[in-house]
Amino acid sequence: MNSWFERVPKVELHLHLEGAIPYQALWSLVQKYGEDQAVPDLQALVRKFEYRDFPHFLETWGWKNRFLREYEDFTLIAEAVARDLAQQNIRYVEAFYSPSDFARHGLQPQRLTEAIRTGLSKVPEIQVALVADLVRDSGPEKAMTTLVEVDEVRSLGVIGIGIGGSEQQYPPELFVQVFEQARRLGFYTSAHAGEGAGPESVWGAIRHLHVDRIGHGTRAQEDESLLDYLAEKSIPLEMCPISNLRTRVVQSPQEHPVRRYFERGMIVTVNTDDPKMFGNSLADEYRLLEQLGFSRDEIRQVISQAIASAWLPAEEKERLHRMFSEDAAWRD
Repeated sequence: MNSWFERVPKVELHLHLEGAIPYQALWSLVQKYGEDQAVPDLQALVRKFEYRDFPHFLETWGWKNRFLREYEDFTLIAEAVARDLAQQNIRYVEAFYSPSDFARHGLQPQRLTEAIRTGLSKVPEIQVALVADLVRDSGPEKAMTTLVEVDEVRSLGVIGIGIGGSEQQYPPELFVQVFEQARRLGFYTSAHAGEGAGPESVWGAIRHLHVDRIGHGTRAQEDESLLDYLAEKSIPLEMCPISNLRTRVVQSPQEHPVRRYFERGMIVTVNTDDPKMFGNSLADEYRLLEQLGFSRDEIRQVISQAIASAWLPAEEKERLHRMFSEDAAWRD
């Protein structure tokens, strides 16, 4: 916590709970269910999270989820994730979780959500809201079912829905009715777009799903008219630069569009996505921003844009802004 990047207060709007499990907690689950021959020890587990490309990442995501089989597993990881984030001086998080991924283990979304909230509640130093990832790979019918189920437990802090997964195979247009129903129920909405697929995916999320935010939006840079639209309509982007590097969506830091978007006046937020699967932290993301030409004031502006883009009541946003501005590291 010695450097400014660690000490400055932070907000995270694009974090997958299952991708943020601290290695020791995940290793305990690997041992609980029998050692996988490919991961004989903790070091081998860490090495498992190296990827050839985005499909290989999704394959590894599915492998990891094999070790989340009981409700108590989710209480364990939720507490471990929250403690890890709090230690990084992250004050507010909107965390995705993917209940439909665990139906094969007989886990019900309602009880799974309760288990997660039980774990999060053990760490009062950090505020974590939940966003249900309806997982596009499961198809629109399953997504609608999951939406209805998580609506039953929204009092546990479920404030929004999104769709991640195989963006190329399951375009936004398939989920129009799901997102219409989500809005009727009062959920905020986001969609992963412009990560595994091109700008047409972002257009689809905007025109057909009418999302409040775009997850990633990296490949929107391939369409200048789309960039103009995103800037004009002030649609926030949940950008994850190091994630995009790890999954080869971009080949080098210099190719990442985050600086270009920021200079264009687009609403950019910076997040970690799956930090334990990519070996990154928000402090690392801010260091990368500095390498790409962001000043400390501009990094503070990015953090402030995250507060403004959060799915919080206006008074809560004002409280966060005030808390951050009064923090010694913020003024440093």
